[in-house]
Formats: sequence, structure tokens, C-alpha cells
Amino acid sequence: MDNTSIITQVANPKEEESISSSQDKVSQSNSSLKKHRSRSIFSPFFCCFRNYNDYHVEPPPANNKTLSLPPPPEENGSPPKPPAKFLLPEVSIADYGKNCVVIDLDETLVHSSFKPISNADFIVPVEIDGTVHQVYVLKRPHVDEFLQKMGELFECVLFTASLAKYADPVADLLDQWGVFRARLFRESCVFHRGNYVKDLSRLGRELSKVIIIDNSPASYIFHPENAVPVQSWFDDMTDTELLDLIPLFEGLSKEEDIYSLLQSLRNR
Repeated sequence: MDNTSIITQVANPKEEESISSSQDKVSQSNSSLKKHRSRSIFSPFFCCFRNYNDYHVEPPPANNKTLSLPPPPEENGSPPKPPAKFLLPEVSIADYGKNCVVIDLDETLVHSSFKPISNADFIVPVEIDGTVHQVYVLKRPHVDEFLQKMGELFECVLFTASLAKYADPVADLLDQWGVFRARLFRESCVFHRGNYVKDLSRLGRELSKVIIIDNSPASYIFHPENAVPVQSWFDDMTDTELLDLIPLFEGLSKEEDIYSLLQSLRNR
């Protein structure tokens, strides 16, 4: 999303706003985009493509040494250089030889809102400025089957531009099978031209073996050739995109170099 979601800034809960037009330009649209609900001004609390000069939210302290690396500053509008220390730990024995799939959270796997949702799968308490607010989370259809299959085939990494104080408890509830070998949050993104970008070169994995699935092209602007785009999801319970993607990922799991297969798909 991971990038049309909620945890980017703290604002007055009594005010409301709708999704900005710039957000629609960033995310791929689908039919559910036309009917999505208006979001409260808490909407940017989840994710990332806005101007943050008016608000400042300190990310929670990292609880893992691999997450301690701050994003490098943007230099002359070009992608920053890879860091001396990578974001992921060494590959585990169980995942040795597997390709790595980087999975977005908001609007890719779930949709979250501060507005009550009658059919919410989870309700997650999030503390903002000393007040606890309830976040209502909807799971995308077929997400359970999709995650289980990804866990069998790949080294899976959750990478979201949302803050850990929201995304970590959601991931705890969502991932009942221990699919995510690592979780990366906003502090692991690179702030580039107004967007939080997931720089795959900072992971510490061979790029020809890394795939990112995300609903926002701006999230993978440094490595579009590694991306499997997915349509933004809000509340369409007839959606089958995650289920439809499983055969593609089964094929990608067997590739020594993922670029040729992804390129062939882009050329269709």
C-alpha cells in the first residue's frame, strides 16, 4: 500500500476529509474505488502519499536491529544509494534458495478505517496523543488462502508505509501462520519526491529474486521491473484478484531470474 492507507499523521478526530485526487492518480483504480466511503481526517494515519510538512509523527522505536536504519536523504531527486547495512537479516535455512516476495498491507491485503464498519474482521486499538481510537479492518477476499500459499513458496516480507503502531497488531491478527519472516514499516521506506518508496535494493537480497506486490506504483518506483501490480481494494467482497494471482506466483517461485517472466507479462 501499501499507500492509500491510514497511519501517516495525527489530526483532529472531529474533522473529516475525503480521499485527495492525488491519491487516485497514484493508485490503480478498480470498480470499488468509485464507491469507497469518505474517510475521516485520520485516513492519512495509515499510509503515505501526502505532504507531511504540516504534520510530524515520530515513528515508533524499532524493536529489531534490522529496522534501525533511517531512510537516507533524497539527493538531487535521484534514488538514494543502497545502505551499508541492509534491512533484512540473513536468509533462514528454511527459506534458503527461495525467491523473496515483498507484500504490501493497506488496500492490497486489507482496508482500514476509523469509521465503524459493521462487518469488520478486526478492531484494533491505536493510541494517538494519549487517546485510544478503534481501527476497523476488513480483510480482502481470499487473503488467507493467498498468504498461506505465499508462505509455502517464498520468503515473505511485509513492507508497509504505515506506522508500526497500527500495522504490527494488524499483521499479528492477519498472519495466523507465520508467513511474514520480517516486517518493515515506514521508517524503512525512503522519502522521495513526496512519497514513501520501498527501495528493494536496501533489503539485502539479490534483486533478480525479489518480487513486490503493491497497489501503488509510487511504492516501487525505483524497481518497477520487480513489481506485480494489484488493484486497490476497499470493500468489494466479490473481488478475486488475490486468488487469481496465485498461479502467477506459483510460476514465479520456480524462476531463477524473475525479470523474464514479469517482462513477458508486461508485454502482453
